[in-house]
Amino acid sequence: MEQKSSSAKKSKTSLLKSIGPGFLLAGAAIGVSHLIQATRAGADYGFILIWALIIACISKYPFLEFGPRYAAATGEHLISGYKKMGKFPYWIYIIITVGSMFIIQAAVTIVTAGLAERLFNFGWSPFLWSGIILAACIALLLIGKYPGLDKSMKVIVSLLTIATLAAVVMAFGAGTVESAVTTTAPSLWTTAGIGFIIAFMGWMPIPLDASVWHSIWTKEKAVQTKQKLSVRGAFADFNVGYLSAAFIGLLFFLLGVLVMFGSGTSFSSNSVEFATQLIDLYGKTLGDWSKPIISVAAFVTMLSTVLTVTDAYPRVISELKNPEKDLPQEKKEKWKIYQVSIFAIPVLSLCILFFLSGSFTILVDFAAGLSFLSAPFLAWFNYKLVTGNQMPKKHRPGNSYMTFSLICFGFLVIFNLVYIYYFFLQ
Repeated sequence: MEQKSSSAKKSKTSLLKSIGPGFLLAGAAIGVSHLIQATRAGADYGFILIWALIIACISKYPFLEFGPRYAAATGEHLISGYKKMGKFPYWIYIIITVGSMFIIQAAVTIVTAGLAERLFNFGWSPFLWSGIILAACIALLLIGKYPGLDKSMKVIVSLLTIATLAAVVMAFGAGTVESAVTTTAPSLWTTAGIGFIIAFMGWMPIPLDASVWHSIWTKEKAVQTKQKLSVRGAFADFNVGYLSAAFIGLLFFLLGVLVMFGSGTSFSSNSVEFATQLIDLYGKTLGDWSKPIISVAAFVTMLSTVLTVTDAYPRVISELKNPEKDLPQEKKEKWKIYQVSIFAIPVLSLCILFFLSGSFTILVDFAAGLSFLSAPFLAWFNYKLVTGNQMPKKHRPGNSYMTFSLICFGFLVIFNLVYIYYFFLQ
């Protein structure tokens, strides 16, 4: 009996030690897709777009889960797997990453900058705030490294969930549900409507290239804990992060419906003005006393994204040259590449912001659309990896899960074809 109890305790402890990369995934996910896209979806279309949120979260689930599964089962991240599959998957991933990382870094940073000015009211420009926020993230990552990132995200995601849930409860208590239900929603089936749906689903709850980030974080977690992570532990960790991101996405969607739908407000393309409109609308509906809670929740939401994205892209860049090599010499070289990249990517992103900071919603929609178009490629690569010979047989998905994955893949392809038809063929 004592032996069983001891074994159960060890299993529980091992499971708890596995938790960490999932919070990083949640931190990366809960950002523009939630605060901007989910809120805009609810504000512009009401409850009618909840189906898009649900389909986006379900259809991406297996392909994002394959990232930590592969890392835990093989001890390698997905970039190694792509390279072993051949030049096509490897170079497609590189093109997708390099083509989107500067815009994504710029988009998440400028939104955070607008919220920072709204919260602290120092009179600083979005560009100055962007530089300060990026510098703070770089300092934390270089000083605290992975353990610092891991601990920070556990605190941030926990606080964010509490603050956002409190805001939704207040919104329901404000008596706006009846108005939201009875207000007529605009037509979805226009070029603008389809474009927004694609942008919304492209980043909800997170782009599929985050599966690569998660696999790298999972591998790094094993290095930090000095023990191989189990597939069971990686699966539990993923579910904590992904389901948290999906749940908070639903909360922000509901906030958009309950607070903004039918208000007639046209959102500004300037990040500071957008943040002010967002907070003021909440205050108008819920009361001025709610503004500090909304301000903090929104700022923390975006700060978590900037922090994780600032870490993720340099990690990816550092692994592109020799992803399969882990000797001490290669690790030193990868760390040097990481250090250079963690400065280079934000600097180039700031250059983008210098010229386009007044049109941040265009940046967001462009980056989200690009993520959506690349989703079927990455989904297929991940599926082939976890069902192929590189994956230990006992850790491959079962038949029912593979069928579910293929159905999800079908959804991604169909929506891509709809997007291409509306924007290029119609």
